[in-house]
Amino acid sequence: MDLGAIGAATAETGGMDRRVPLAVGIDVFSVTLFVAVGRREHDRDSAIAGLIDTAAPFLFALALAWLLLRAWRRPTDWRTGIGIWAITLIAGMILRNLVFGDGTATSFVIVAASFLALFLVGWRVAFGLIARRSTRTPASTA
Repeated sequence: MDLGAIGAATAETGGMDRRVPLAVGIDVFSVTLFVAVGRREHDRDSAIAGLIDTAAPFLFALALAWLLLRAWRRPTDWRTGIGIWAITLIAGMILRNLVFGDGTATSFVIVAASFLALFLVGWRVAFGLIARRSTRTPASTA
């Protein structure tokens, strides 16, 4: 299956690229996982309201990143992931501190930067490697 051709074929037909909902879902899952793991490691309750409250600044920042970068144009490109990571991290920390009134200790910023880079960029790198591998022509066996 040629994963790269999915976007090209969809652009020709004028429909939405099928990778967009997948990319949005993985990104939202990644941010939510980051928050859930952090809350668990710090012995916070696992109530949904607490999870949503803690995730909110980063989810708002993620939405902002998608809009600013028009990420739907290249949702699985690793360069898009770097932009999404940077905006989500920076805007998320700003919102967390100024709007939601939560702390942004240096150690938290470092952990958030690392985790979000691994997940927001990492899955795109893996996707690109798989797509590249699937588009290679098999060697002749003559």
